[in-house]
Amino acid sequence: MNTIPPTEAQDRPARLTVGVVGAGRVGPALAASLQLAGHRPVAVSGVSDASVRRAAALLPDVPVVSPSEVLERAELVLLTVPDDALPGLVAGLAETGAVRPGQLLVHTSGRFGTAVLDPATRAGALPLALHPAMTFTGTRVDVQRLAGCSFGVTAPEPLRMAAEALVIEMGGEPEWIEEEARPLYHAALAIGANHLVTLVAQAMELLRRAGVGAPDRMLGPLLGAALDNALRSGDAALTGPVARGDAGTVAAHVSELRKHAPQSVEGYLAMARTTADRALAHGLLKPELAEDLLGVLANIGTGLASPRTGPANPGTGPASGHQEGQGPDHPDDPSSGSSDHPEEGDR
Repeated sequence: MNTIPPTEAQDRPARLTVGVVGAGRVGPALAASLQLAGHRPVAVSGVSDASVRRAAALLPDVPVVSPSEVLERAELVLLTVPDDALPGLVAGLAETGAVRPGQLLVHTSGRFGTAVLDPATRAGALPLALHPAMTFTGTRVDVQRLAGCSFGVTAPEPLRMAAEALVIEMGGEPEWIEEEARPLYHAALAIGANHLVTLVAQAMELLRRAGVGAPDRMLGPLLGAALDNALRSGDAALTGPVARGDAGTVAAHVSELRKHAPQSVEGYLAMARTTADRALAHGLLKPELAEDLLGVLANIGTGLASPRTGPANPGTGPASGHQEGQGPDHPDDPSSGSSDHPEEGDR
């Protein structure tokens, strides 16, 4: 539920014409949400059939035009393209003179702050980075999900109030993120959301192989409780054989995975080591059990995952030597499929 009260009319920014460059899953939903707040979508760019259909469903009667025409028609432009396409898009729009002084340019990348918009800023644009911490389907349900959704907001200080007001108008909750913290912020969301989808899909696949007819029904209550406990209690919510130090059970798991799903072994071992490190550091895993467990993980990981470089020293903190929070930067939108057009993609 959105806990931020609706803005009074006198507190709202002026009603704006809105354009979308990149009719992926995010842009049309944000524009539709802004429309509900009184703004007026006037143009959208899209190339693929899917993007055109999506724009028609969420923004009926809004014309599909070129990116430069979107900027020509709109006072507020949403640049909702994949992260890797964003710098080139901004540079190209600035070089061609499409950017107009005083125009609000908003990108939705989690990775970037406003520096990526510098070419447009030099041309007089007003730069905002508004990243919704939400997965998108490309349907009307996304507009409803924005209620109470947190947005990572980065903007020049004079534009901070305007950026936060736009988020509130979309039903979201602004969370200020400093420019230099954007990559770390985005990595955190990728670990929590994108990797969760992979883990759940893998668990359902393994349950089917074990003969479970409805793995989604089995996992739903369990994962719902686990997520709720983790959000409430953090590491104190850890349970299971790794947190208990049941080395024999972990070894049996890996043996079965090697037989039935060898592609899952490396991921299991990596997560088991990370879980053991966190359980040990937070006093949930007894040091004497941790030594046995980590020894088992090192031995069974030989040839499949990087072995431990030395004996565990449970008394000195996390034993794996890996830094927590590392990982590749993934898009925050774990959607299926991809686009052949770089200006659209998952955005």
